[in-house]
Amino acid sequence: MGKRLASKYKINRRLGVNLWGRPKSPVNNRESGPGQHGARRRKPTDFGTQLMAKQKLKGYYGNIGERQFRRYYDEAVRRRGDTGQNLIELLERRLDAVVYRAKFVPTVFAARQVVNHGHVKVNGKRVNIPSYQVKEGDVIELRQKVREVPMVLDSIASAERDVPDYITVDLKNFKAEFVRNPQMEDVPYPVQMEPNLVIEFYSR
Repeated sequence: MGKRLASKYKINRRLGVNLWGRPKSPVNNRESGPGQHGARRRKPTDFGTQLMAKQKLKGYYGNIGERQFRRYYDEAVRRRGDTGQNLIELLERRLDAVVYRAKFVPTVFAARQVVNHGHVKVNGKRVNIPSYQVKEGDVIELRQKVREVPMVLDSIASAERDVPDYITVDLKNFKAEFVRNPQMEDVPYPVQMEPNLVIEFYSR
């Protein structure tokens, strides 16, 4: 389902981190937790630490629904190699994540909306499924009708984020190529992600 059940800044406040590294995040100016007096945080248990790691990773990709996120975990376990690395790779291959990484939009929520509304093509074909898994060599392109939208133009011009090197972008033609599957260290997370703790959470 992956519906956004809370605003992105509420997610930041709840987790106590600036999840997307945005300058307007309320976490930048407020150290206390949500609520009138701020949450009194106890030392987290192992379960609490693992849960927080899962919530951060889920939230970062647009608050993915639990059922869908669990499917990513199951697929990561099924594949060969490091399960945590596999999980990150599956998340980074989401079409909305690639649109966000290419700087076509300012947030992953906007990326999901742009894809949902049919404004994105993959290898020349329109795709409106945000969770669509992009493959190495796929070319992602914004359709003509969305190229003049101020949100898109502002995002492309913004110096707030850099495009990671596993994606090449032709901003002039609103195109991007998914060059290769990223390693964990290639992914530009503004906060520390701990997929190993997410794996521990699900494998209890």
